[in-house]
Amino acid sequence: MLGVLAAISAAVAVAAGAFGAHGAAGQQEADWLRTGGLYQLIHAVAALAIMGFARGPAILLLAGSALFAVTLYAMALGGPRWLGAVTPIGGTLLIAGWLWAAWLFWRT
Repeated sequence: MLGVLAAISAAVAVAAGAFGAHGAAGQQEADWLRTGGLYQLIHAVAALAIMGFARGPAILLLAGSALFAVTLYAMALGGPRWLGAVTPIGGTLLIAGWLWAAWLFWRT
């Protein structure tokens, strides 16, 4: 199931990036879509790469990238600006996932 979620996450990231390039209302909105899509895509691929060895970190990477990207996507589509205060929580989960993965790789 983790692989399915990672693949869907990658597909959403590509769609967000494409919408940002071709359909966003303004430059700031396009930037939010591009940034969210980039982070989401990178972390979906990373989760796919490590899910067999580091399942917990892979889950954190997906959860963090989803929270990070979805808040940016929502603001780009007209959602409230206070969502920008939630975005760093996703970033914190991403950092935690990478550090947990590093610890697991270092242990072996």
